[in-house]
Amino acid sequence: MKKVISLLIVGFMMVYTSVATNVERVEPIFWWVGMKNPNLQLMIYGENIASTDVEIEYPGLEMVSTTKVENPNYLFVDLRISSDAKAGKFDIQFKGKKKIVATYSYELKAREKGSAEREGFNGSDVIYLITPDRFVNGDPGNDNVEGMKEIANRSDKDGRHGGDIRGIINSLDYLQDLGFTAVWLNPVLENNMTRTSYHGYSTTDFYKVDPRYGSNEEYVELNEELDKRGMKLIMDMIFNHCGSEHWWMEDMPMADWINHYPDYKITSHRRTVNQDPHASVADIKAMVDGWFVPTMPDLNQRNEFMKTYLIQNSIWWIEYVGLEGIRQDTWPYPDKHMMTEWTTQLLEEYPNFNIVGEEWSMNPAIVSYWQKGKVNSDGYFCNLPSLMDFPLQNAVSTGLKSKEDWGTGLIQIYESIANDFLYPDPDNLVVFPDNHDMSRFFVQVGEDVDLLKLGVAYFLTIRGVPQIFYGTEVLMRHDGDQHGDIRSDYPGGWAGDPSNAFTGEGMNTAQKDMQAYFKTIQTWRKNKEVIHTGELMHFVPQDGIYVYFRYNEDETVMVVLNKNEENKQLNTSRFAERMNGFSSGKEIITSSSISNISEFMVPAKAAMIIELK
Repeated sequence: MKKVISLLIVGFMMVYTSVATNVERVEPIFWWVGMKNPNLQLMIYGENIASTDVEIEYPGLEMVSTTKVENPNYLFVDLRISSDAKAGKFDIQFKGKKKIVATYSYELKAREKGSAEREGFNGSDVIYLITPDRFVNGDPGNDNVEGMKEIANRSDKDGRHGGDIRGIINSLDYLQDLGFTAVWLNPVLENNMTRTSYHGYSTTDFYKVDPRYGSNEEYVELNEELDKRGMKLIMDMIFNHCGSEHWWMEDMPMADWINHYPDYKITSHRRTVNQDPHASVADIKAMVDGWFVPTMPDLNQRNEFMKTYLIQNSIWWIEYVGLEGIRQDTWPYPDKHMMTEWTTQLLEEYPNFNIVGEEWSMNPAIVSYWQKGKVNSDGYFCNLPSLMDFPLQNAVSTGLKSKEDWGTGLIQIYESIANDFLYPDPDNLVVFPDNHDMSRFFVQVGEDVDLLKLGVAYFLTIRGVPQIFYGTEVLMRHDGDQHGDIRSDYPGGWAGDPSNAFTGEGMNTAQKDMQAYFKTIQTWRKNKEVIHTGELMHFVPQDGIYVYFRYNEDETVMVVLNKNEENKQLNTSRFAERMNGFSSGKEIITSSSISNISEFMVPAKAAMIIELK
């Protein structure tokens, strides 16, 4: 902080007097040959590094330029890697007064075969969302790490509890057995913050896994273990902000690296300024440039060096770990034009990759504005493939709880899906009953197991990519409504827990039944192309029953949601346009046969998933 303030006082004068003696950081920390984009920009940090001249000699590598900025402790070096460059190491030499004063060994690695063609998450997947600190403590030895400011305290709901990457690796057989095919982790990068660091959204090092979760190598190991099981890994990223205790906050490269620094301003959170044709420039800046909270400095994505840093960081993690997806936090808060460039560059490098953005709005017109292919009236084009379907989540939660009436109940779910005309690709939206930032769905529906099952069956069979928050499958609940209450510890994740979801010890009948419910639907879903990519047709709910169909040329699946407190006889003549030619069916959840599909009994407060024959 002192270094930054002193630079501000002198107006960021470019003063390069003494000669650099060491290089503290070079980021990205290594790179690859064979990337589609041949350009690489290195951010080099070291005391008075800008006083030196940089020399690099390596076959197939051209040093295009070096840029000195306001802070003499930074130097940006632009390189171009030719298509015939080979993997290997080379020295970056720093010269002062015609003598070498520092040398840094840098590496260009070979890419994994087929890296560019990796397939991102899609409708064939069911994503399991994990808050790593609260799932499984696989390595108690890393609960407290020297140099990390916050120590473990499991009795503090807002403190660190000790869950880690090793614990997730140890749990993959369990997740695979339940039918999950992808894992999304809340952020695992270093959050060396003084307080409430467990959630991960205050990054203090963009190239390092938090050692209390494990290491960069263990993160790679996690993905390798997922690959063995045919499962995918989704990384949670945050480009709007970093943590206030990030290493560069003590010595920033330039005055406009962070918005509103050092006299920060909190964002207005008025996200609709992005779409509002009448919005003032002042209101746009108040939203986009403001800090999310006082401990999360707002990154200036309009700064060309920051923009390049963030884009390269994403590509680095995809390539290094082998990611199949990214979930981007607080999508509408960064500069939207930079975010278009980010998605474009990532998809040029990985054309089959998938990225989902968080736009927490109940208005589908707002959410759809961001999706790739959307033609917007203001001419803005966003290359974002997927978004979190918050409007549908809210409709399902509200519709299941509300009384069945003209405008409330199941009709709210129906009308939410009817808004799909707004989206260029509704099949690529991520659908979910809840996540780490809201009350658990079980609590939302009044801890009614039957309503929970209705919601789960819906999200697992409707269009889109379903995501389930850890613990939903064992009826995890909470009394308080704070984040620390919602993100509670998974039963059996710590030695000595009174109940264990992995072994079944101490779990009640309802919890075991819910696990079986998930396993039944998700195991069936894995090989059902009709659910992954099939068409959707739904019928207006009547008498507390909502019916919809997923279908393609080869198969038709009928889904029936009965919200009534009693069994209902369902006459299916109203659905003839989708049922003609079918006479019987197999119900998936109960594994029972329906001999006469023209009329059958639907159990009270239950879902039926029927393969039509």
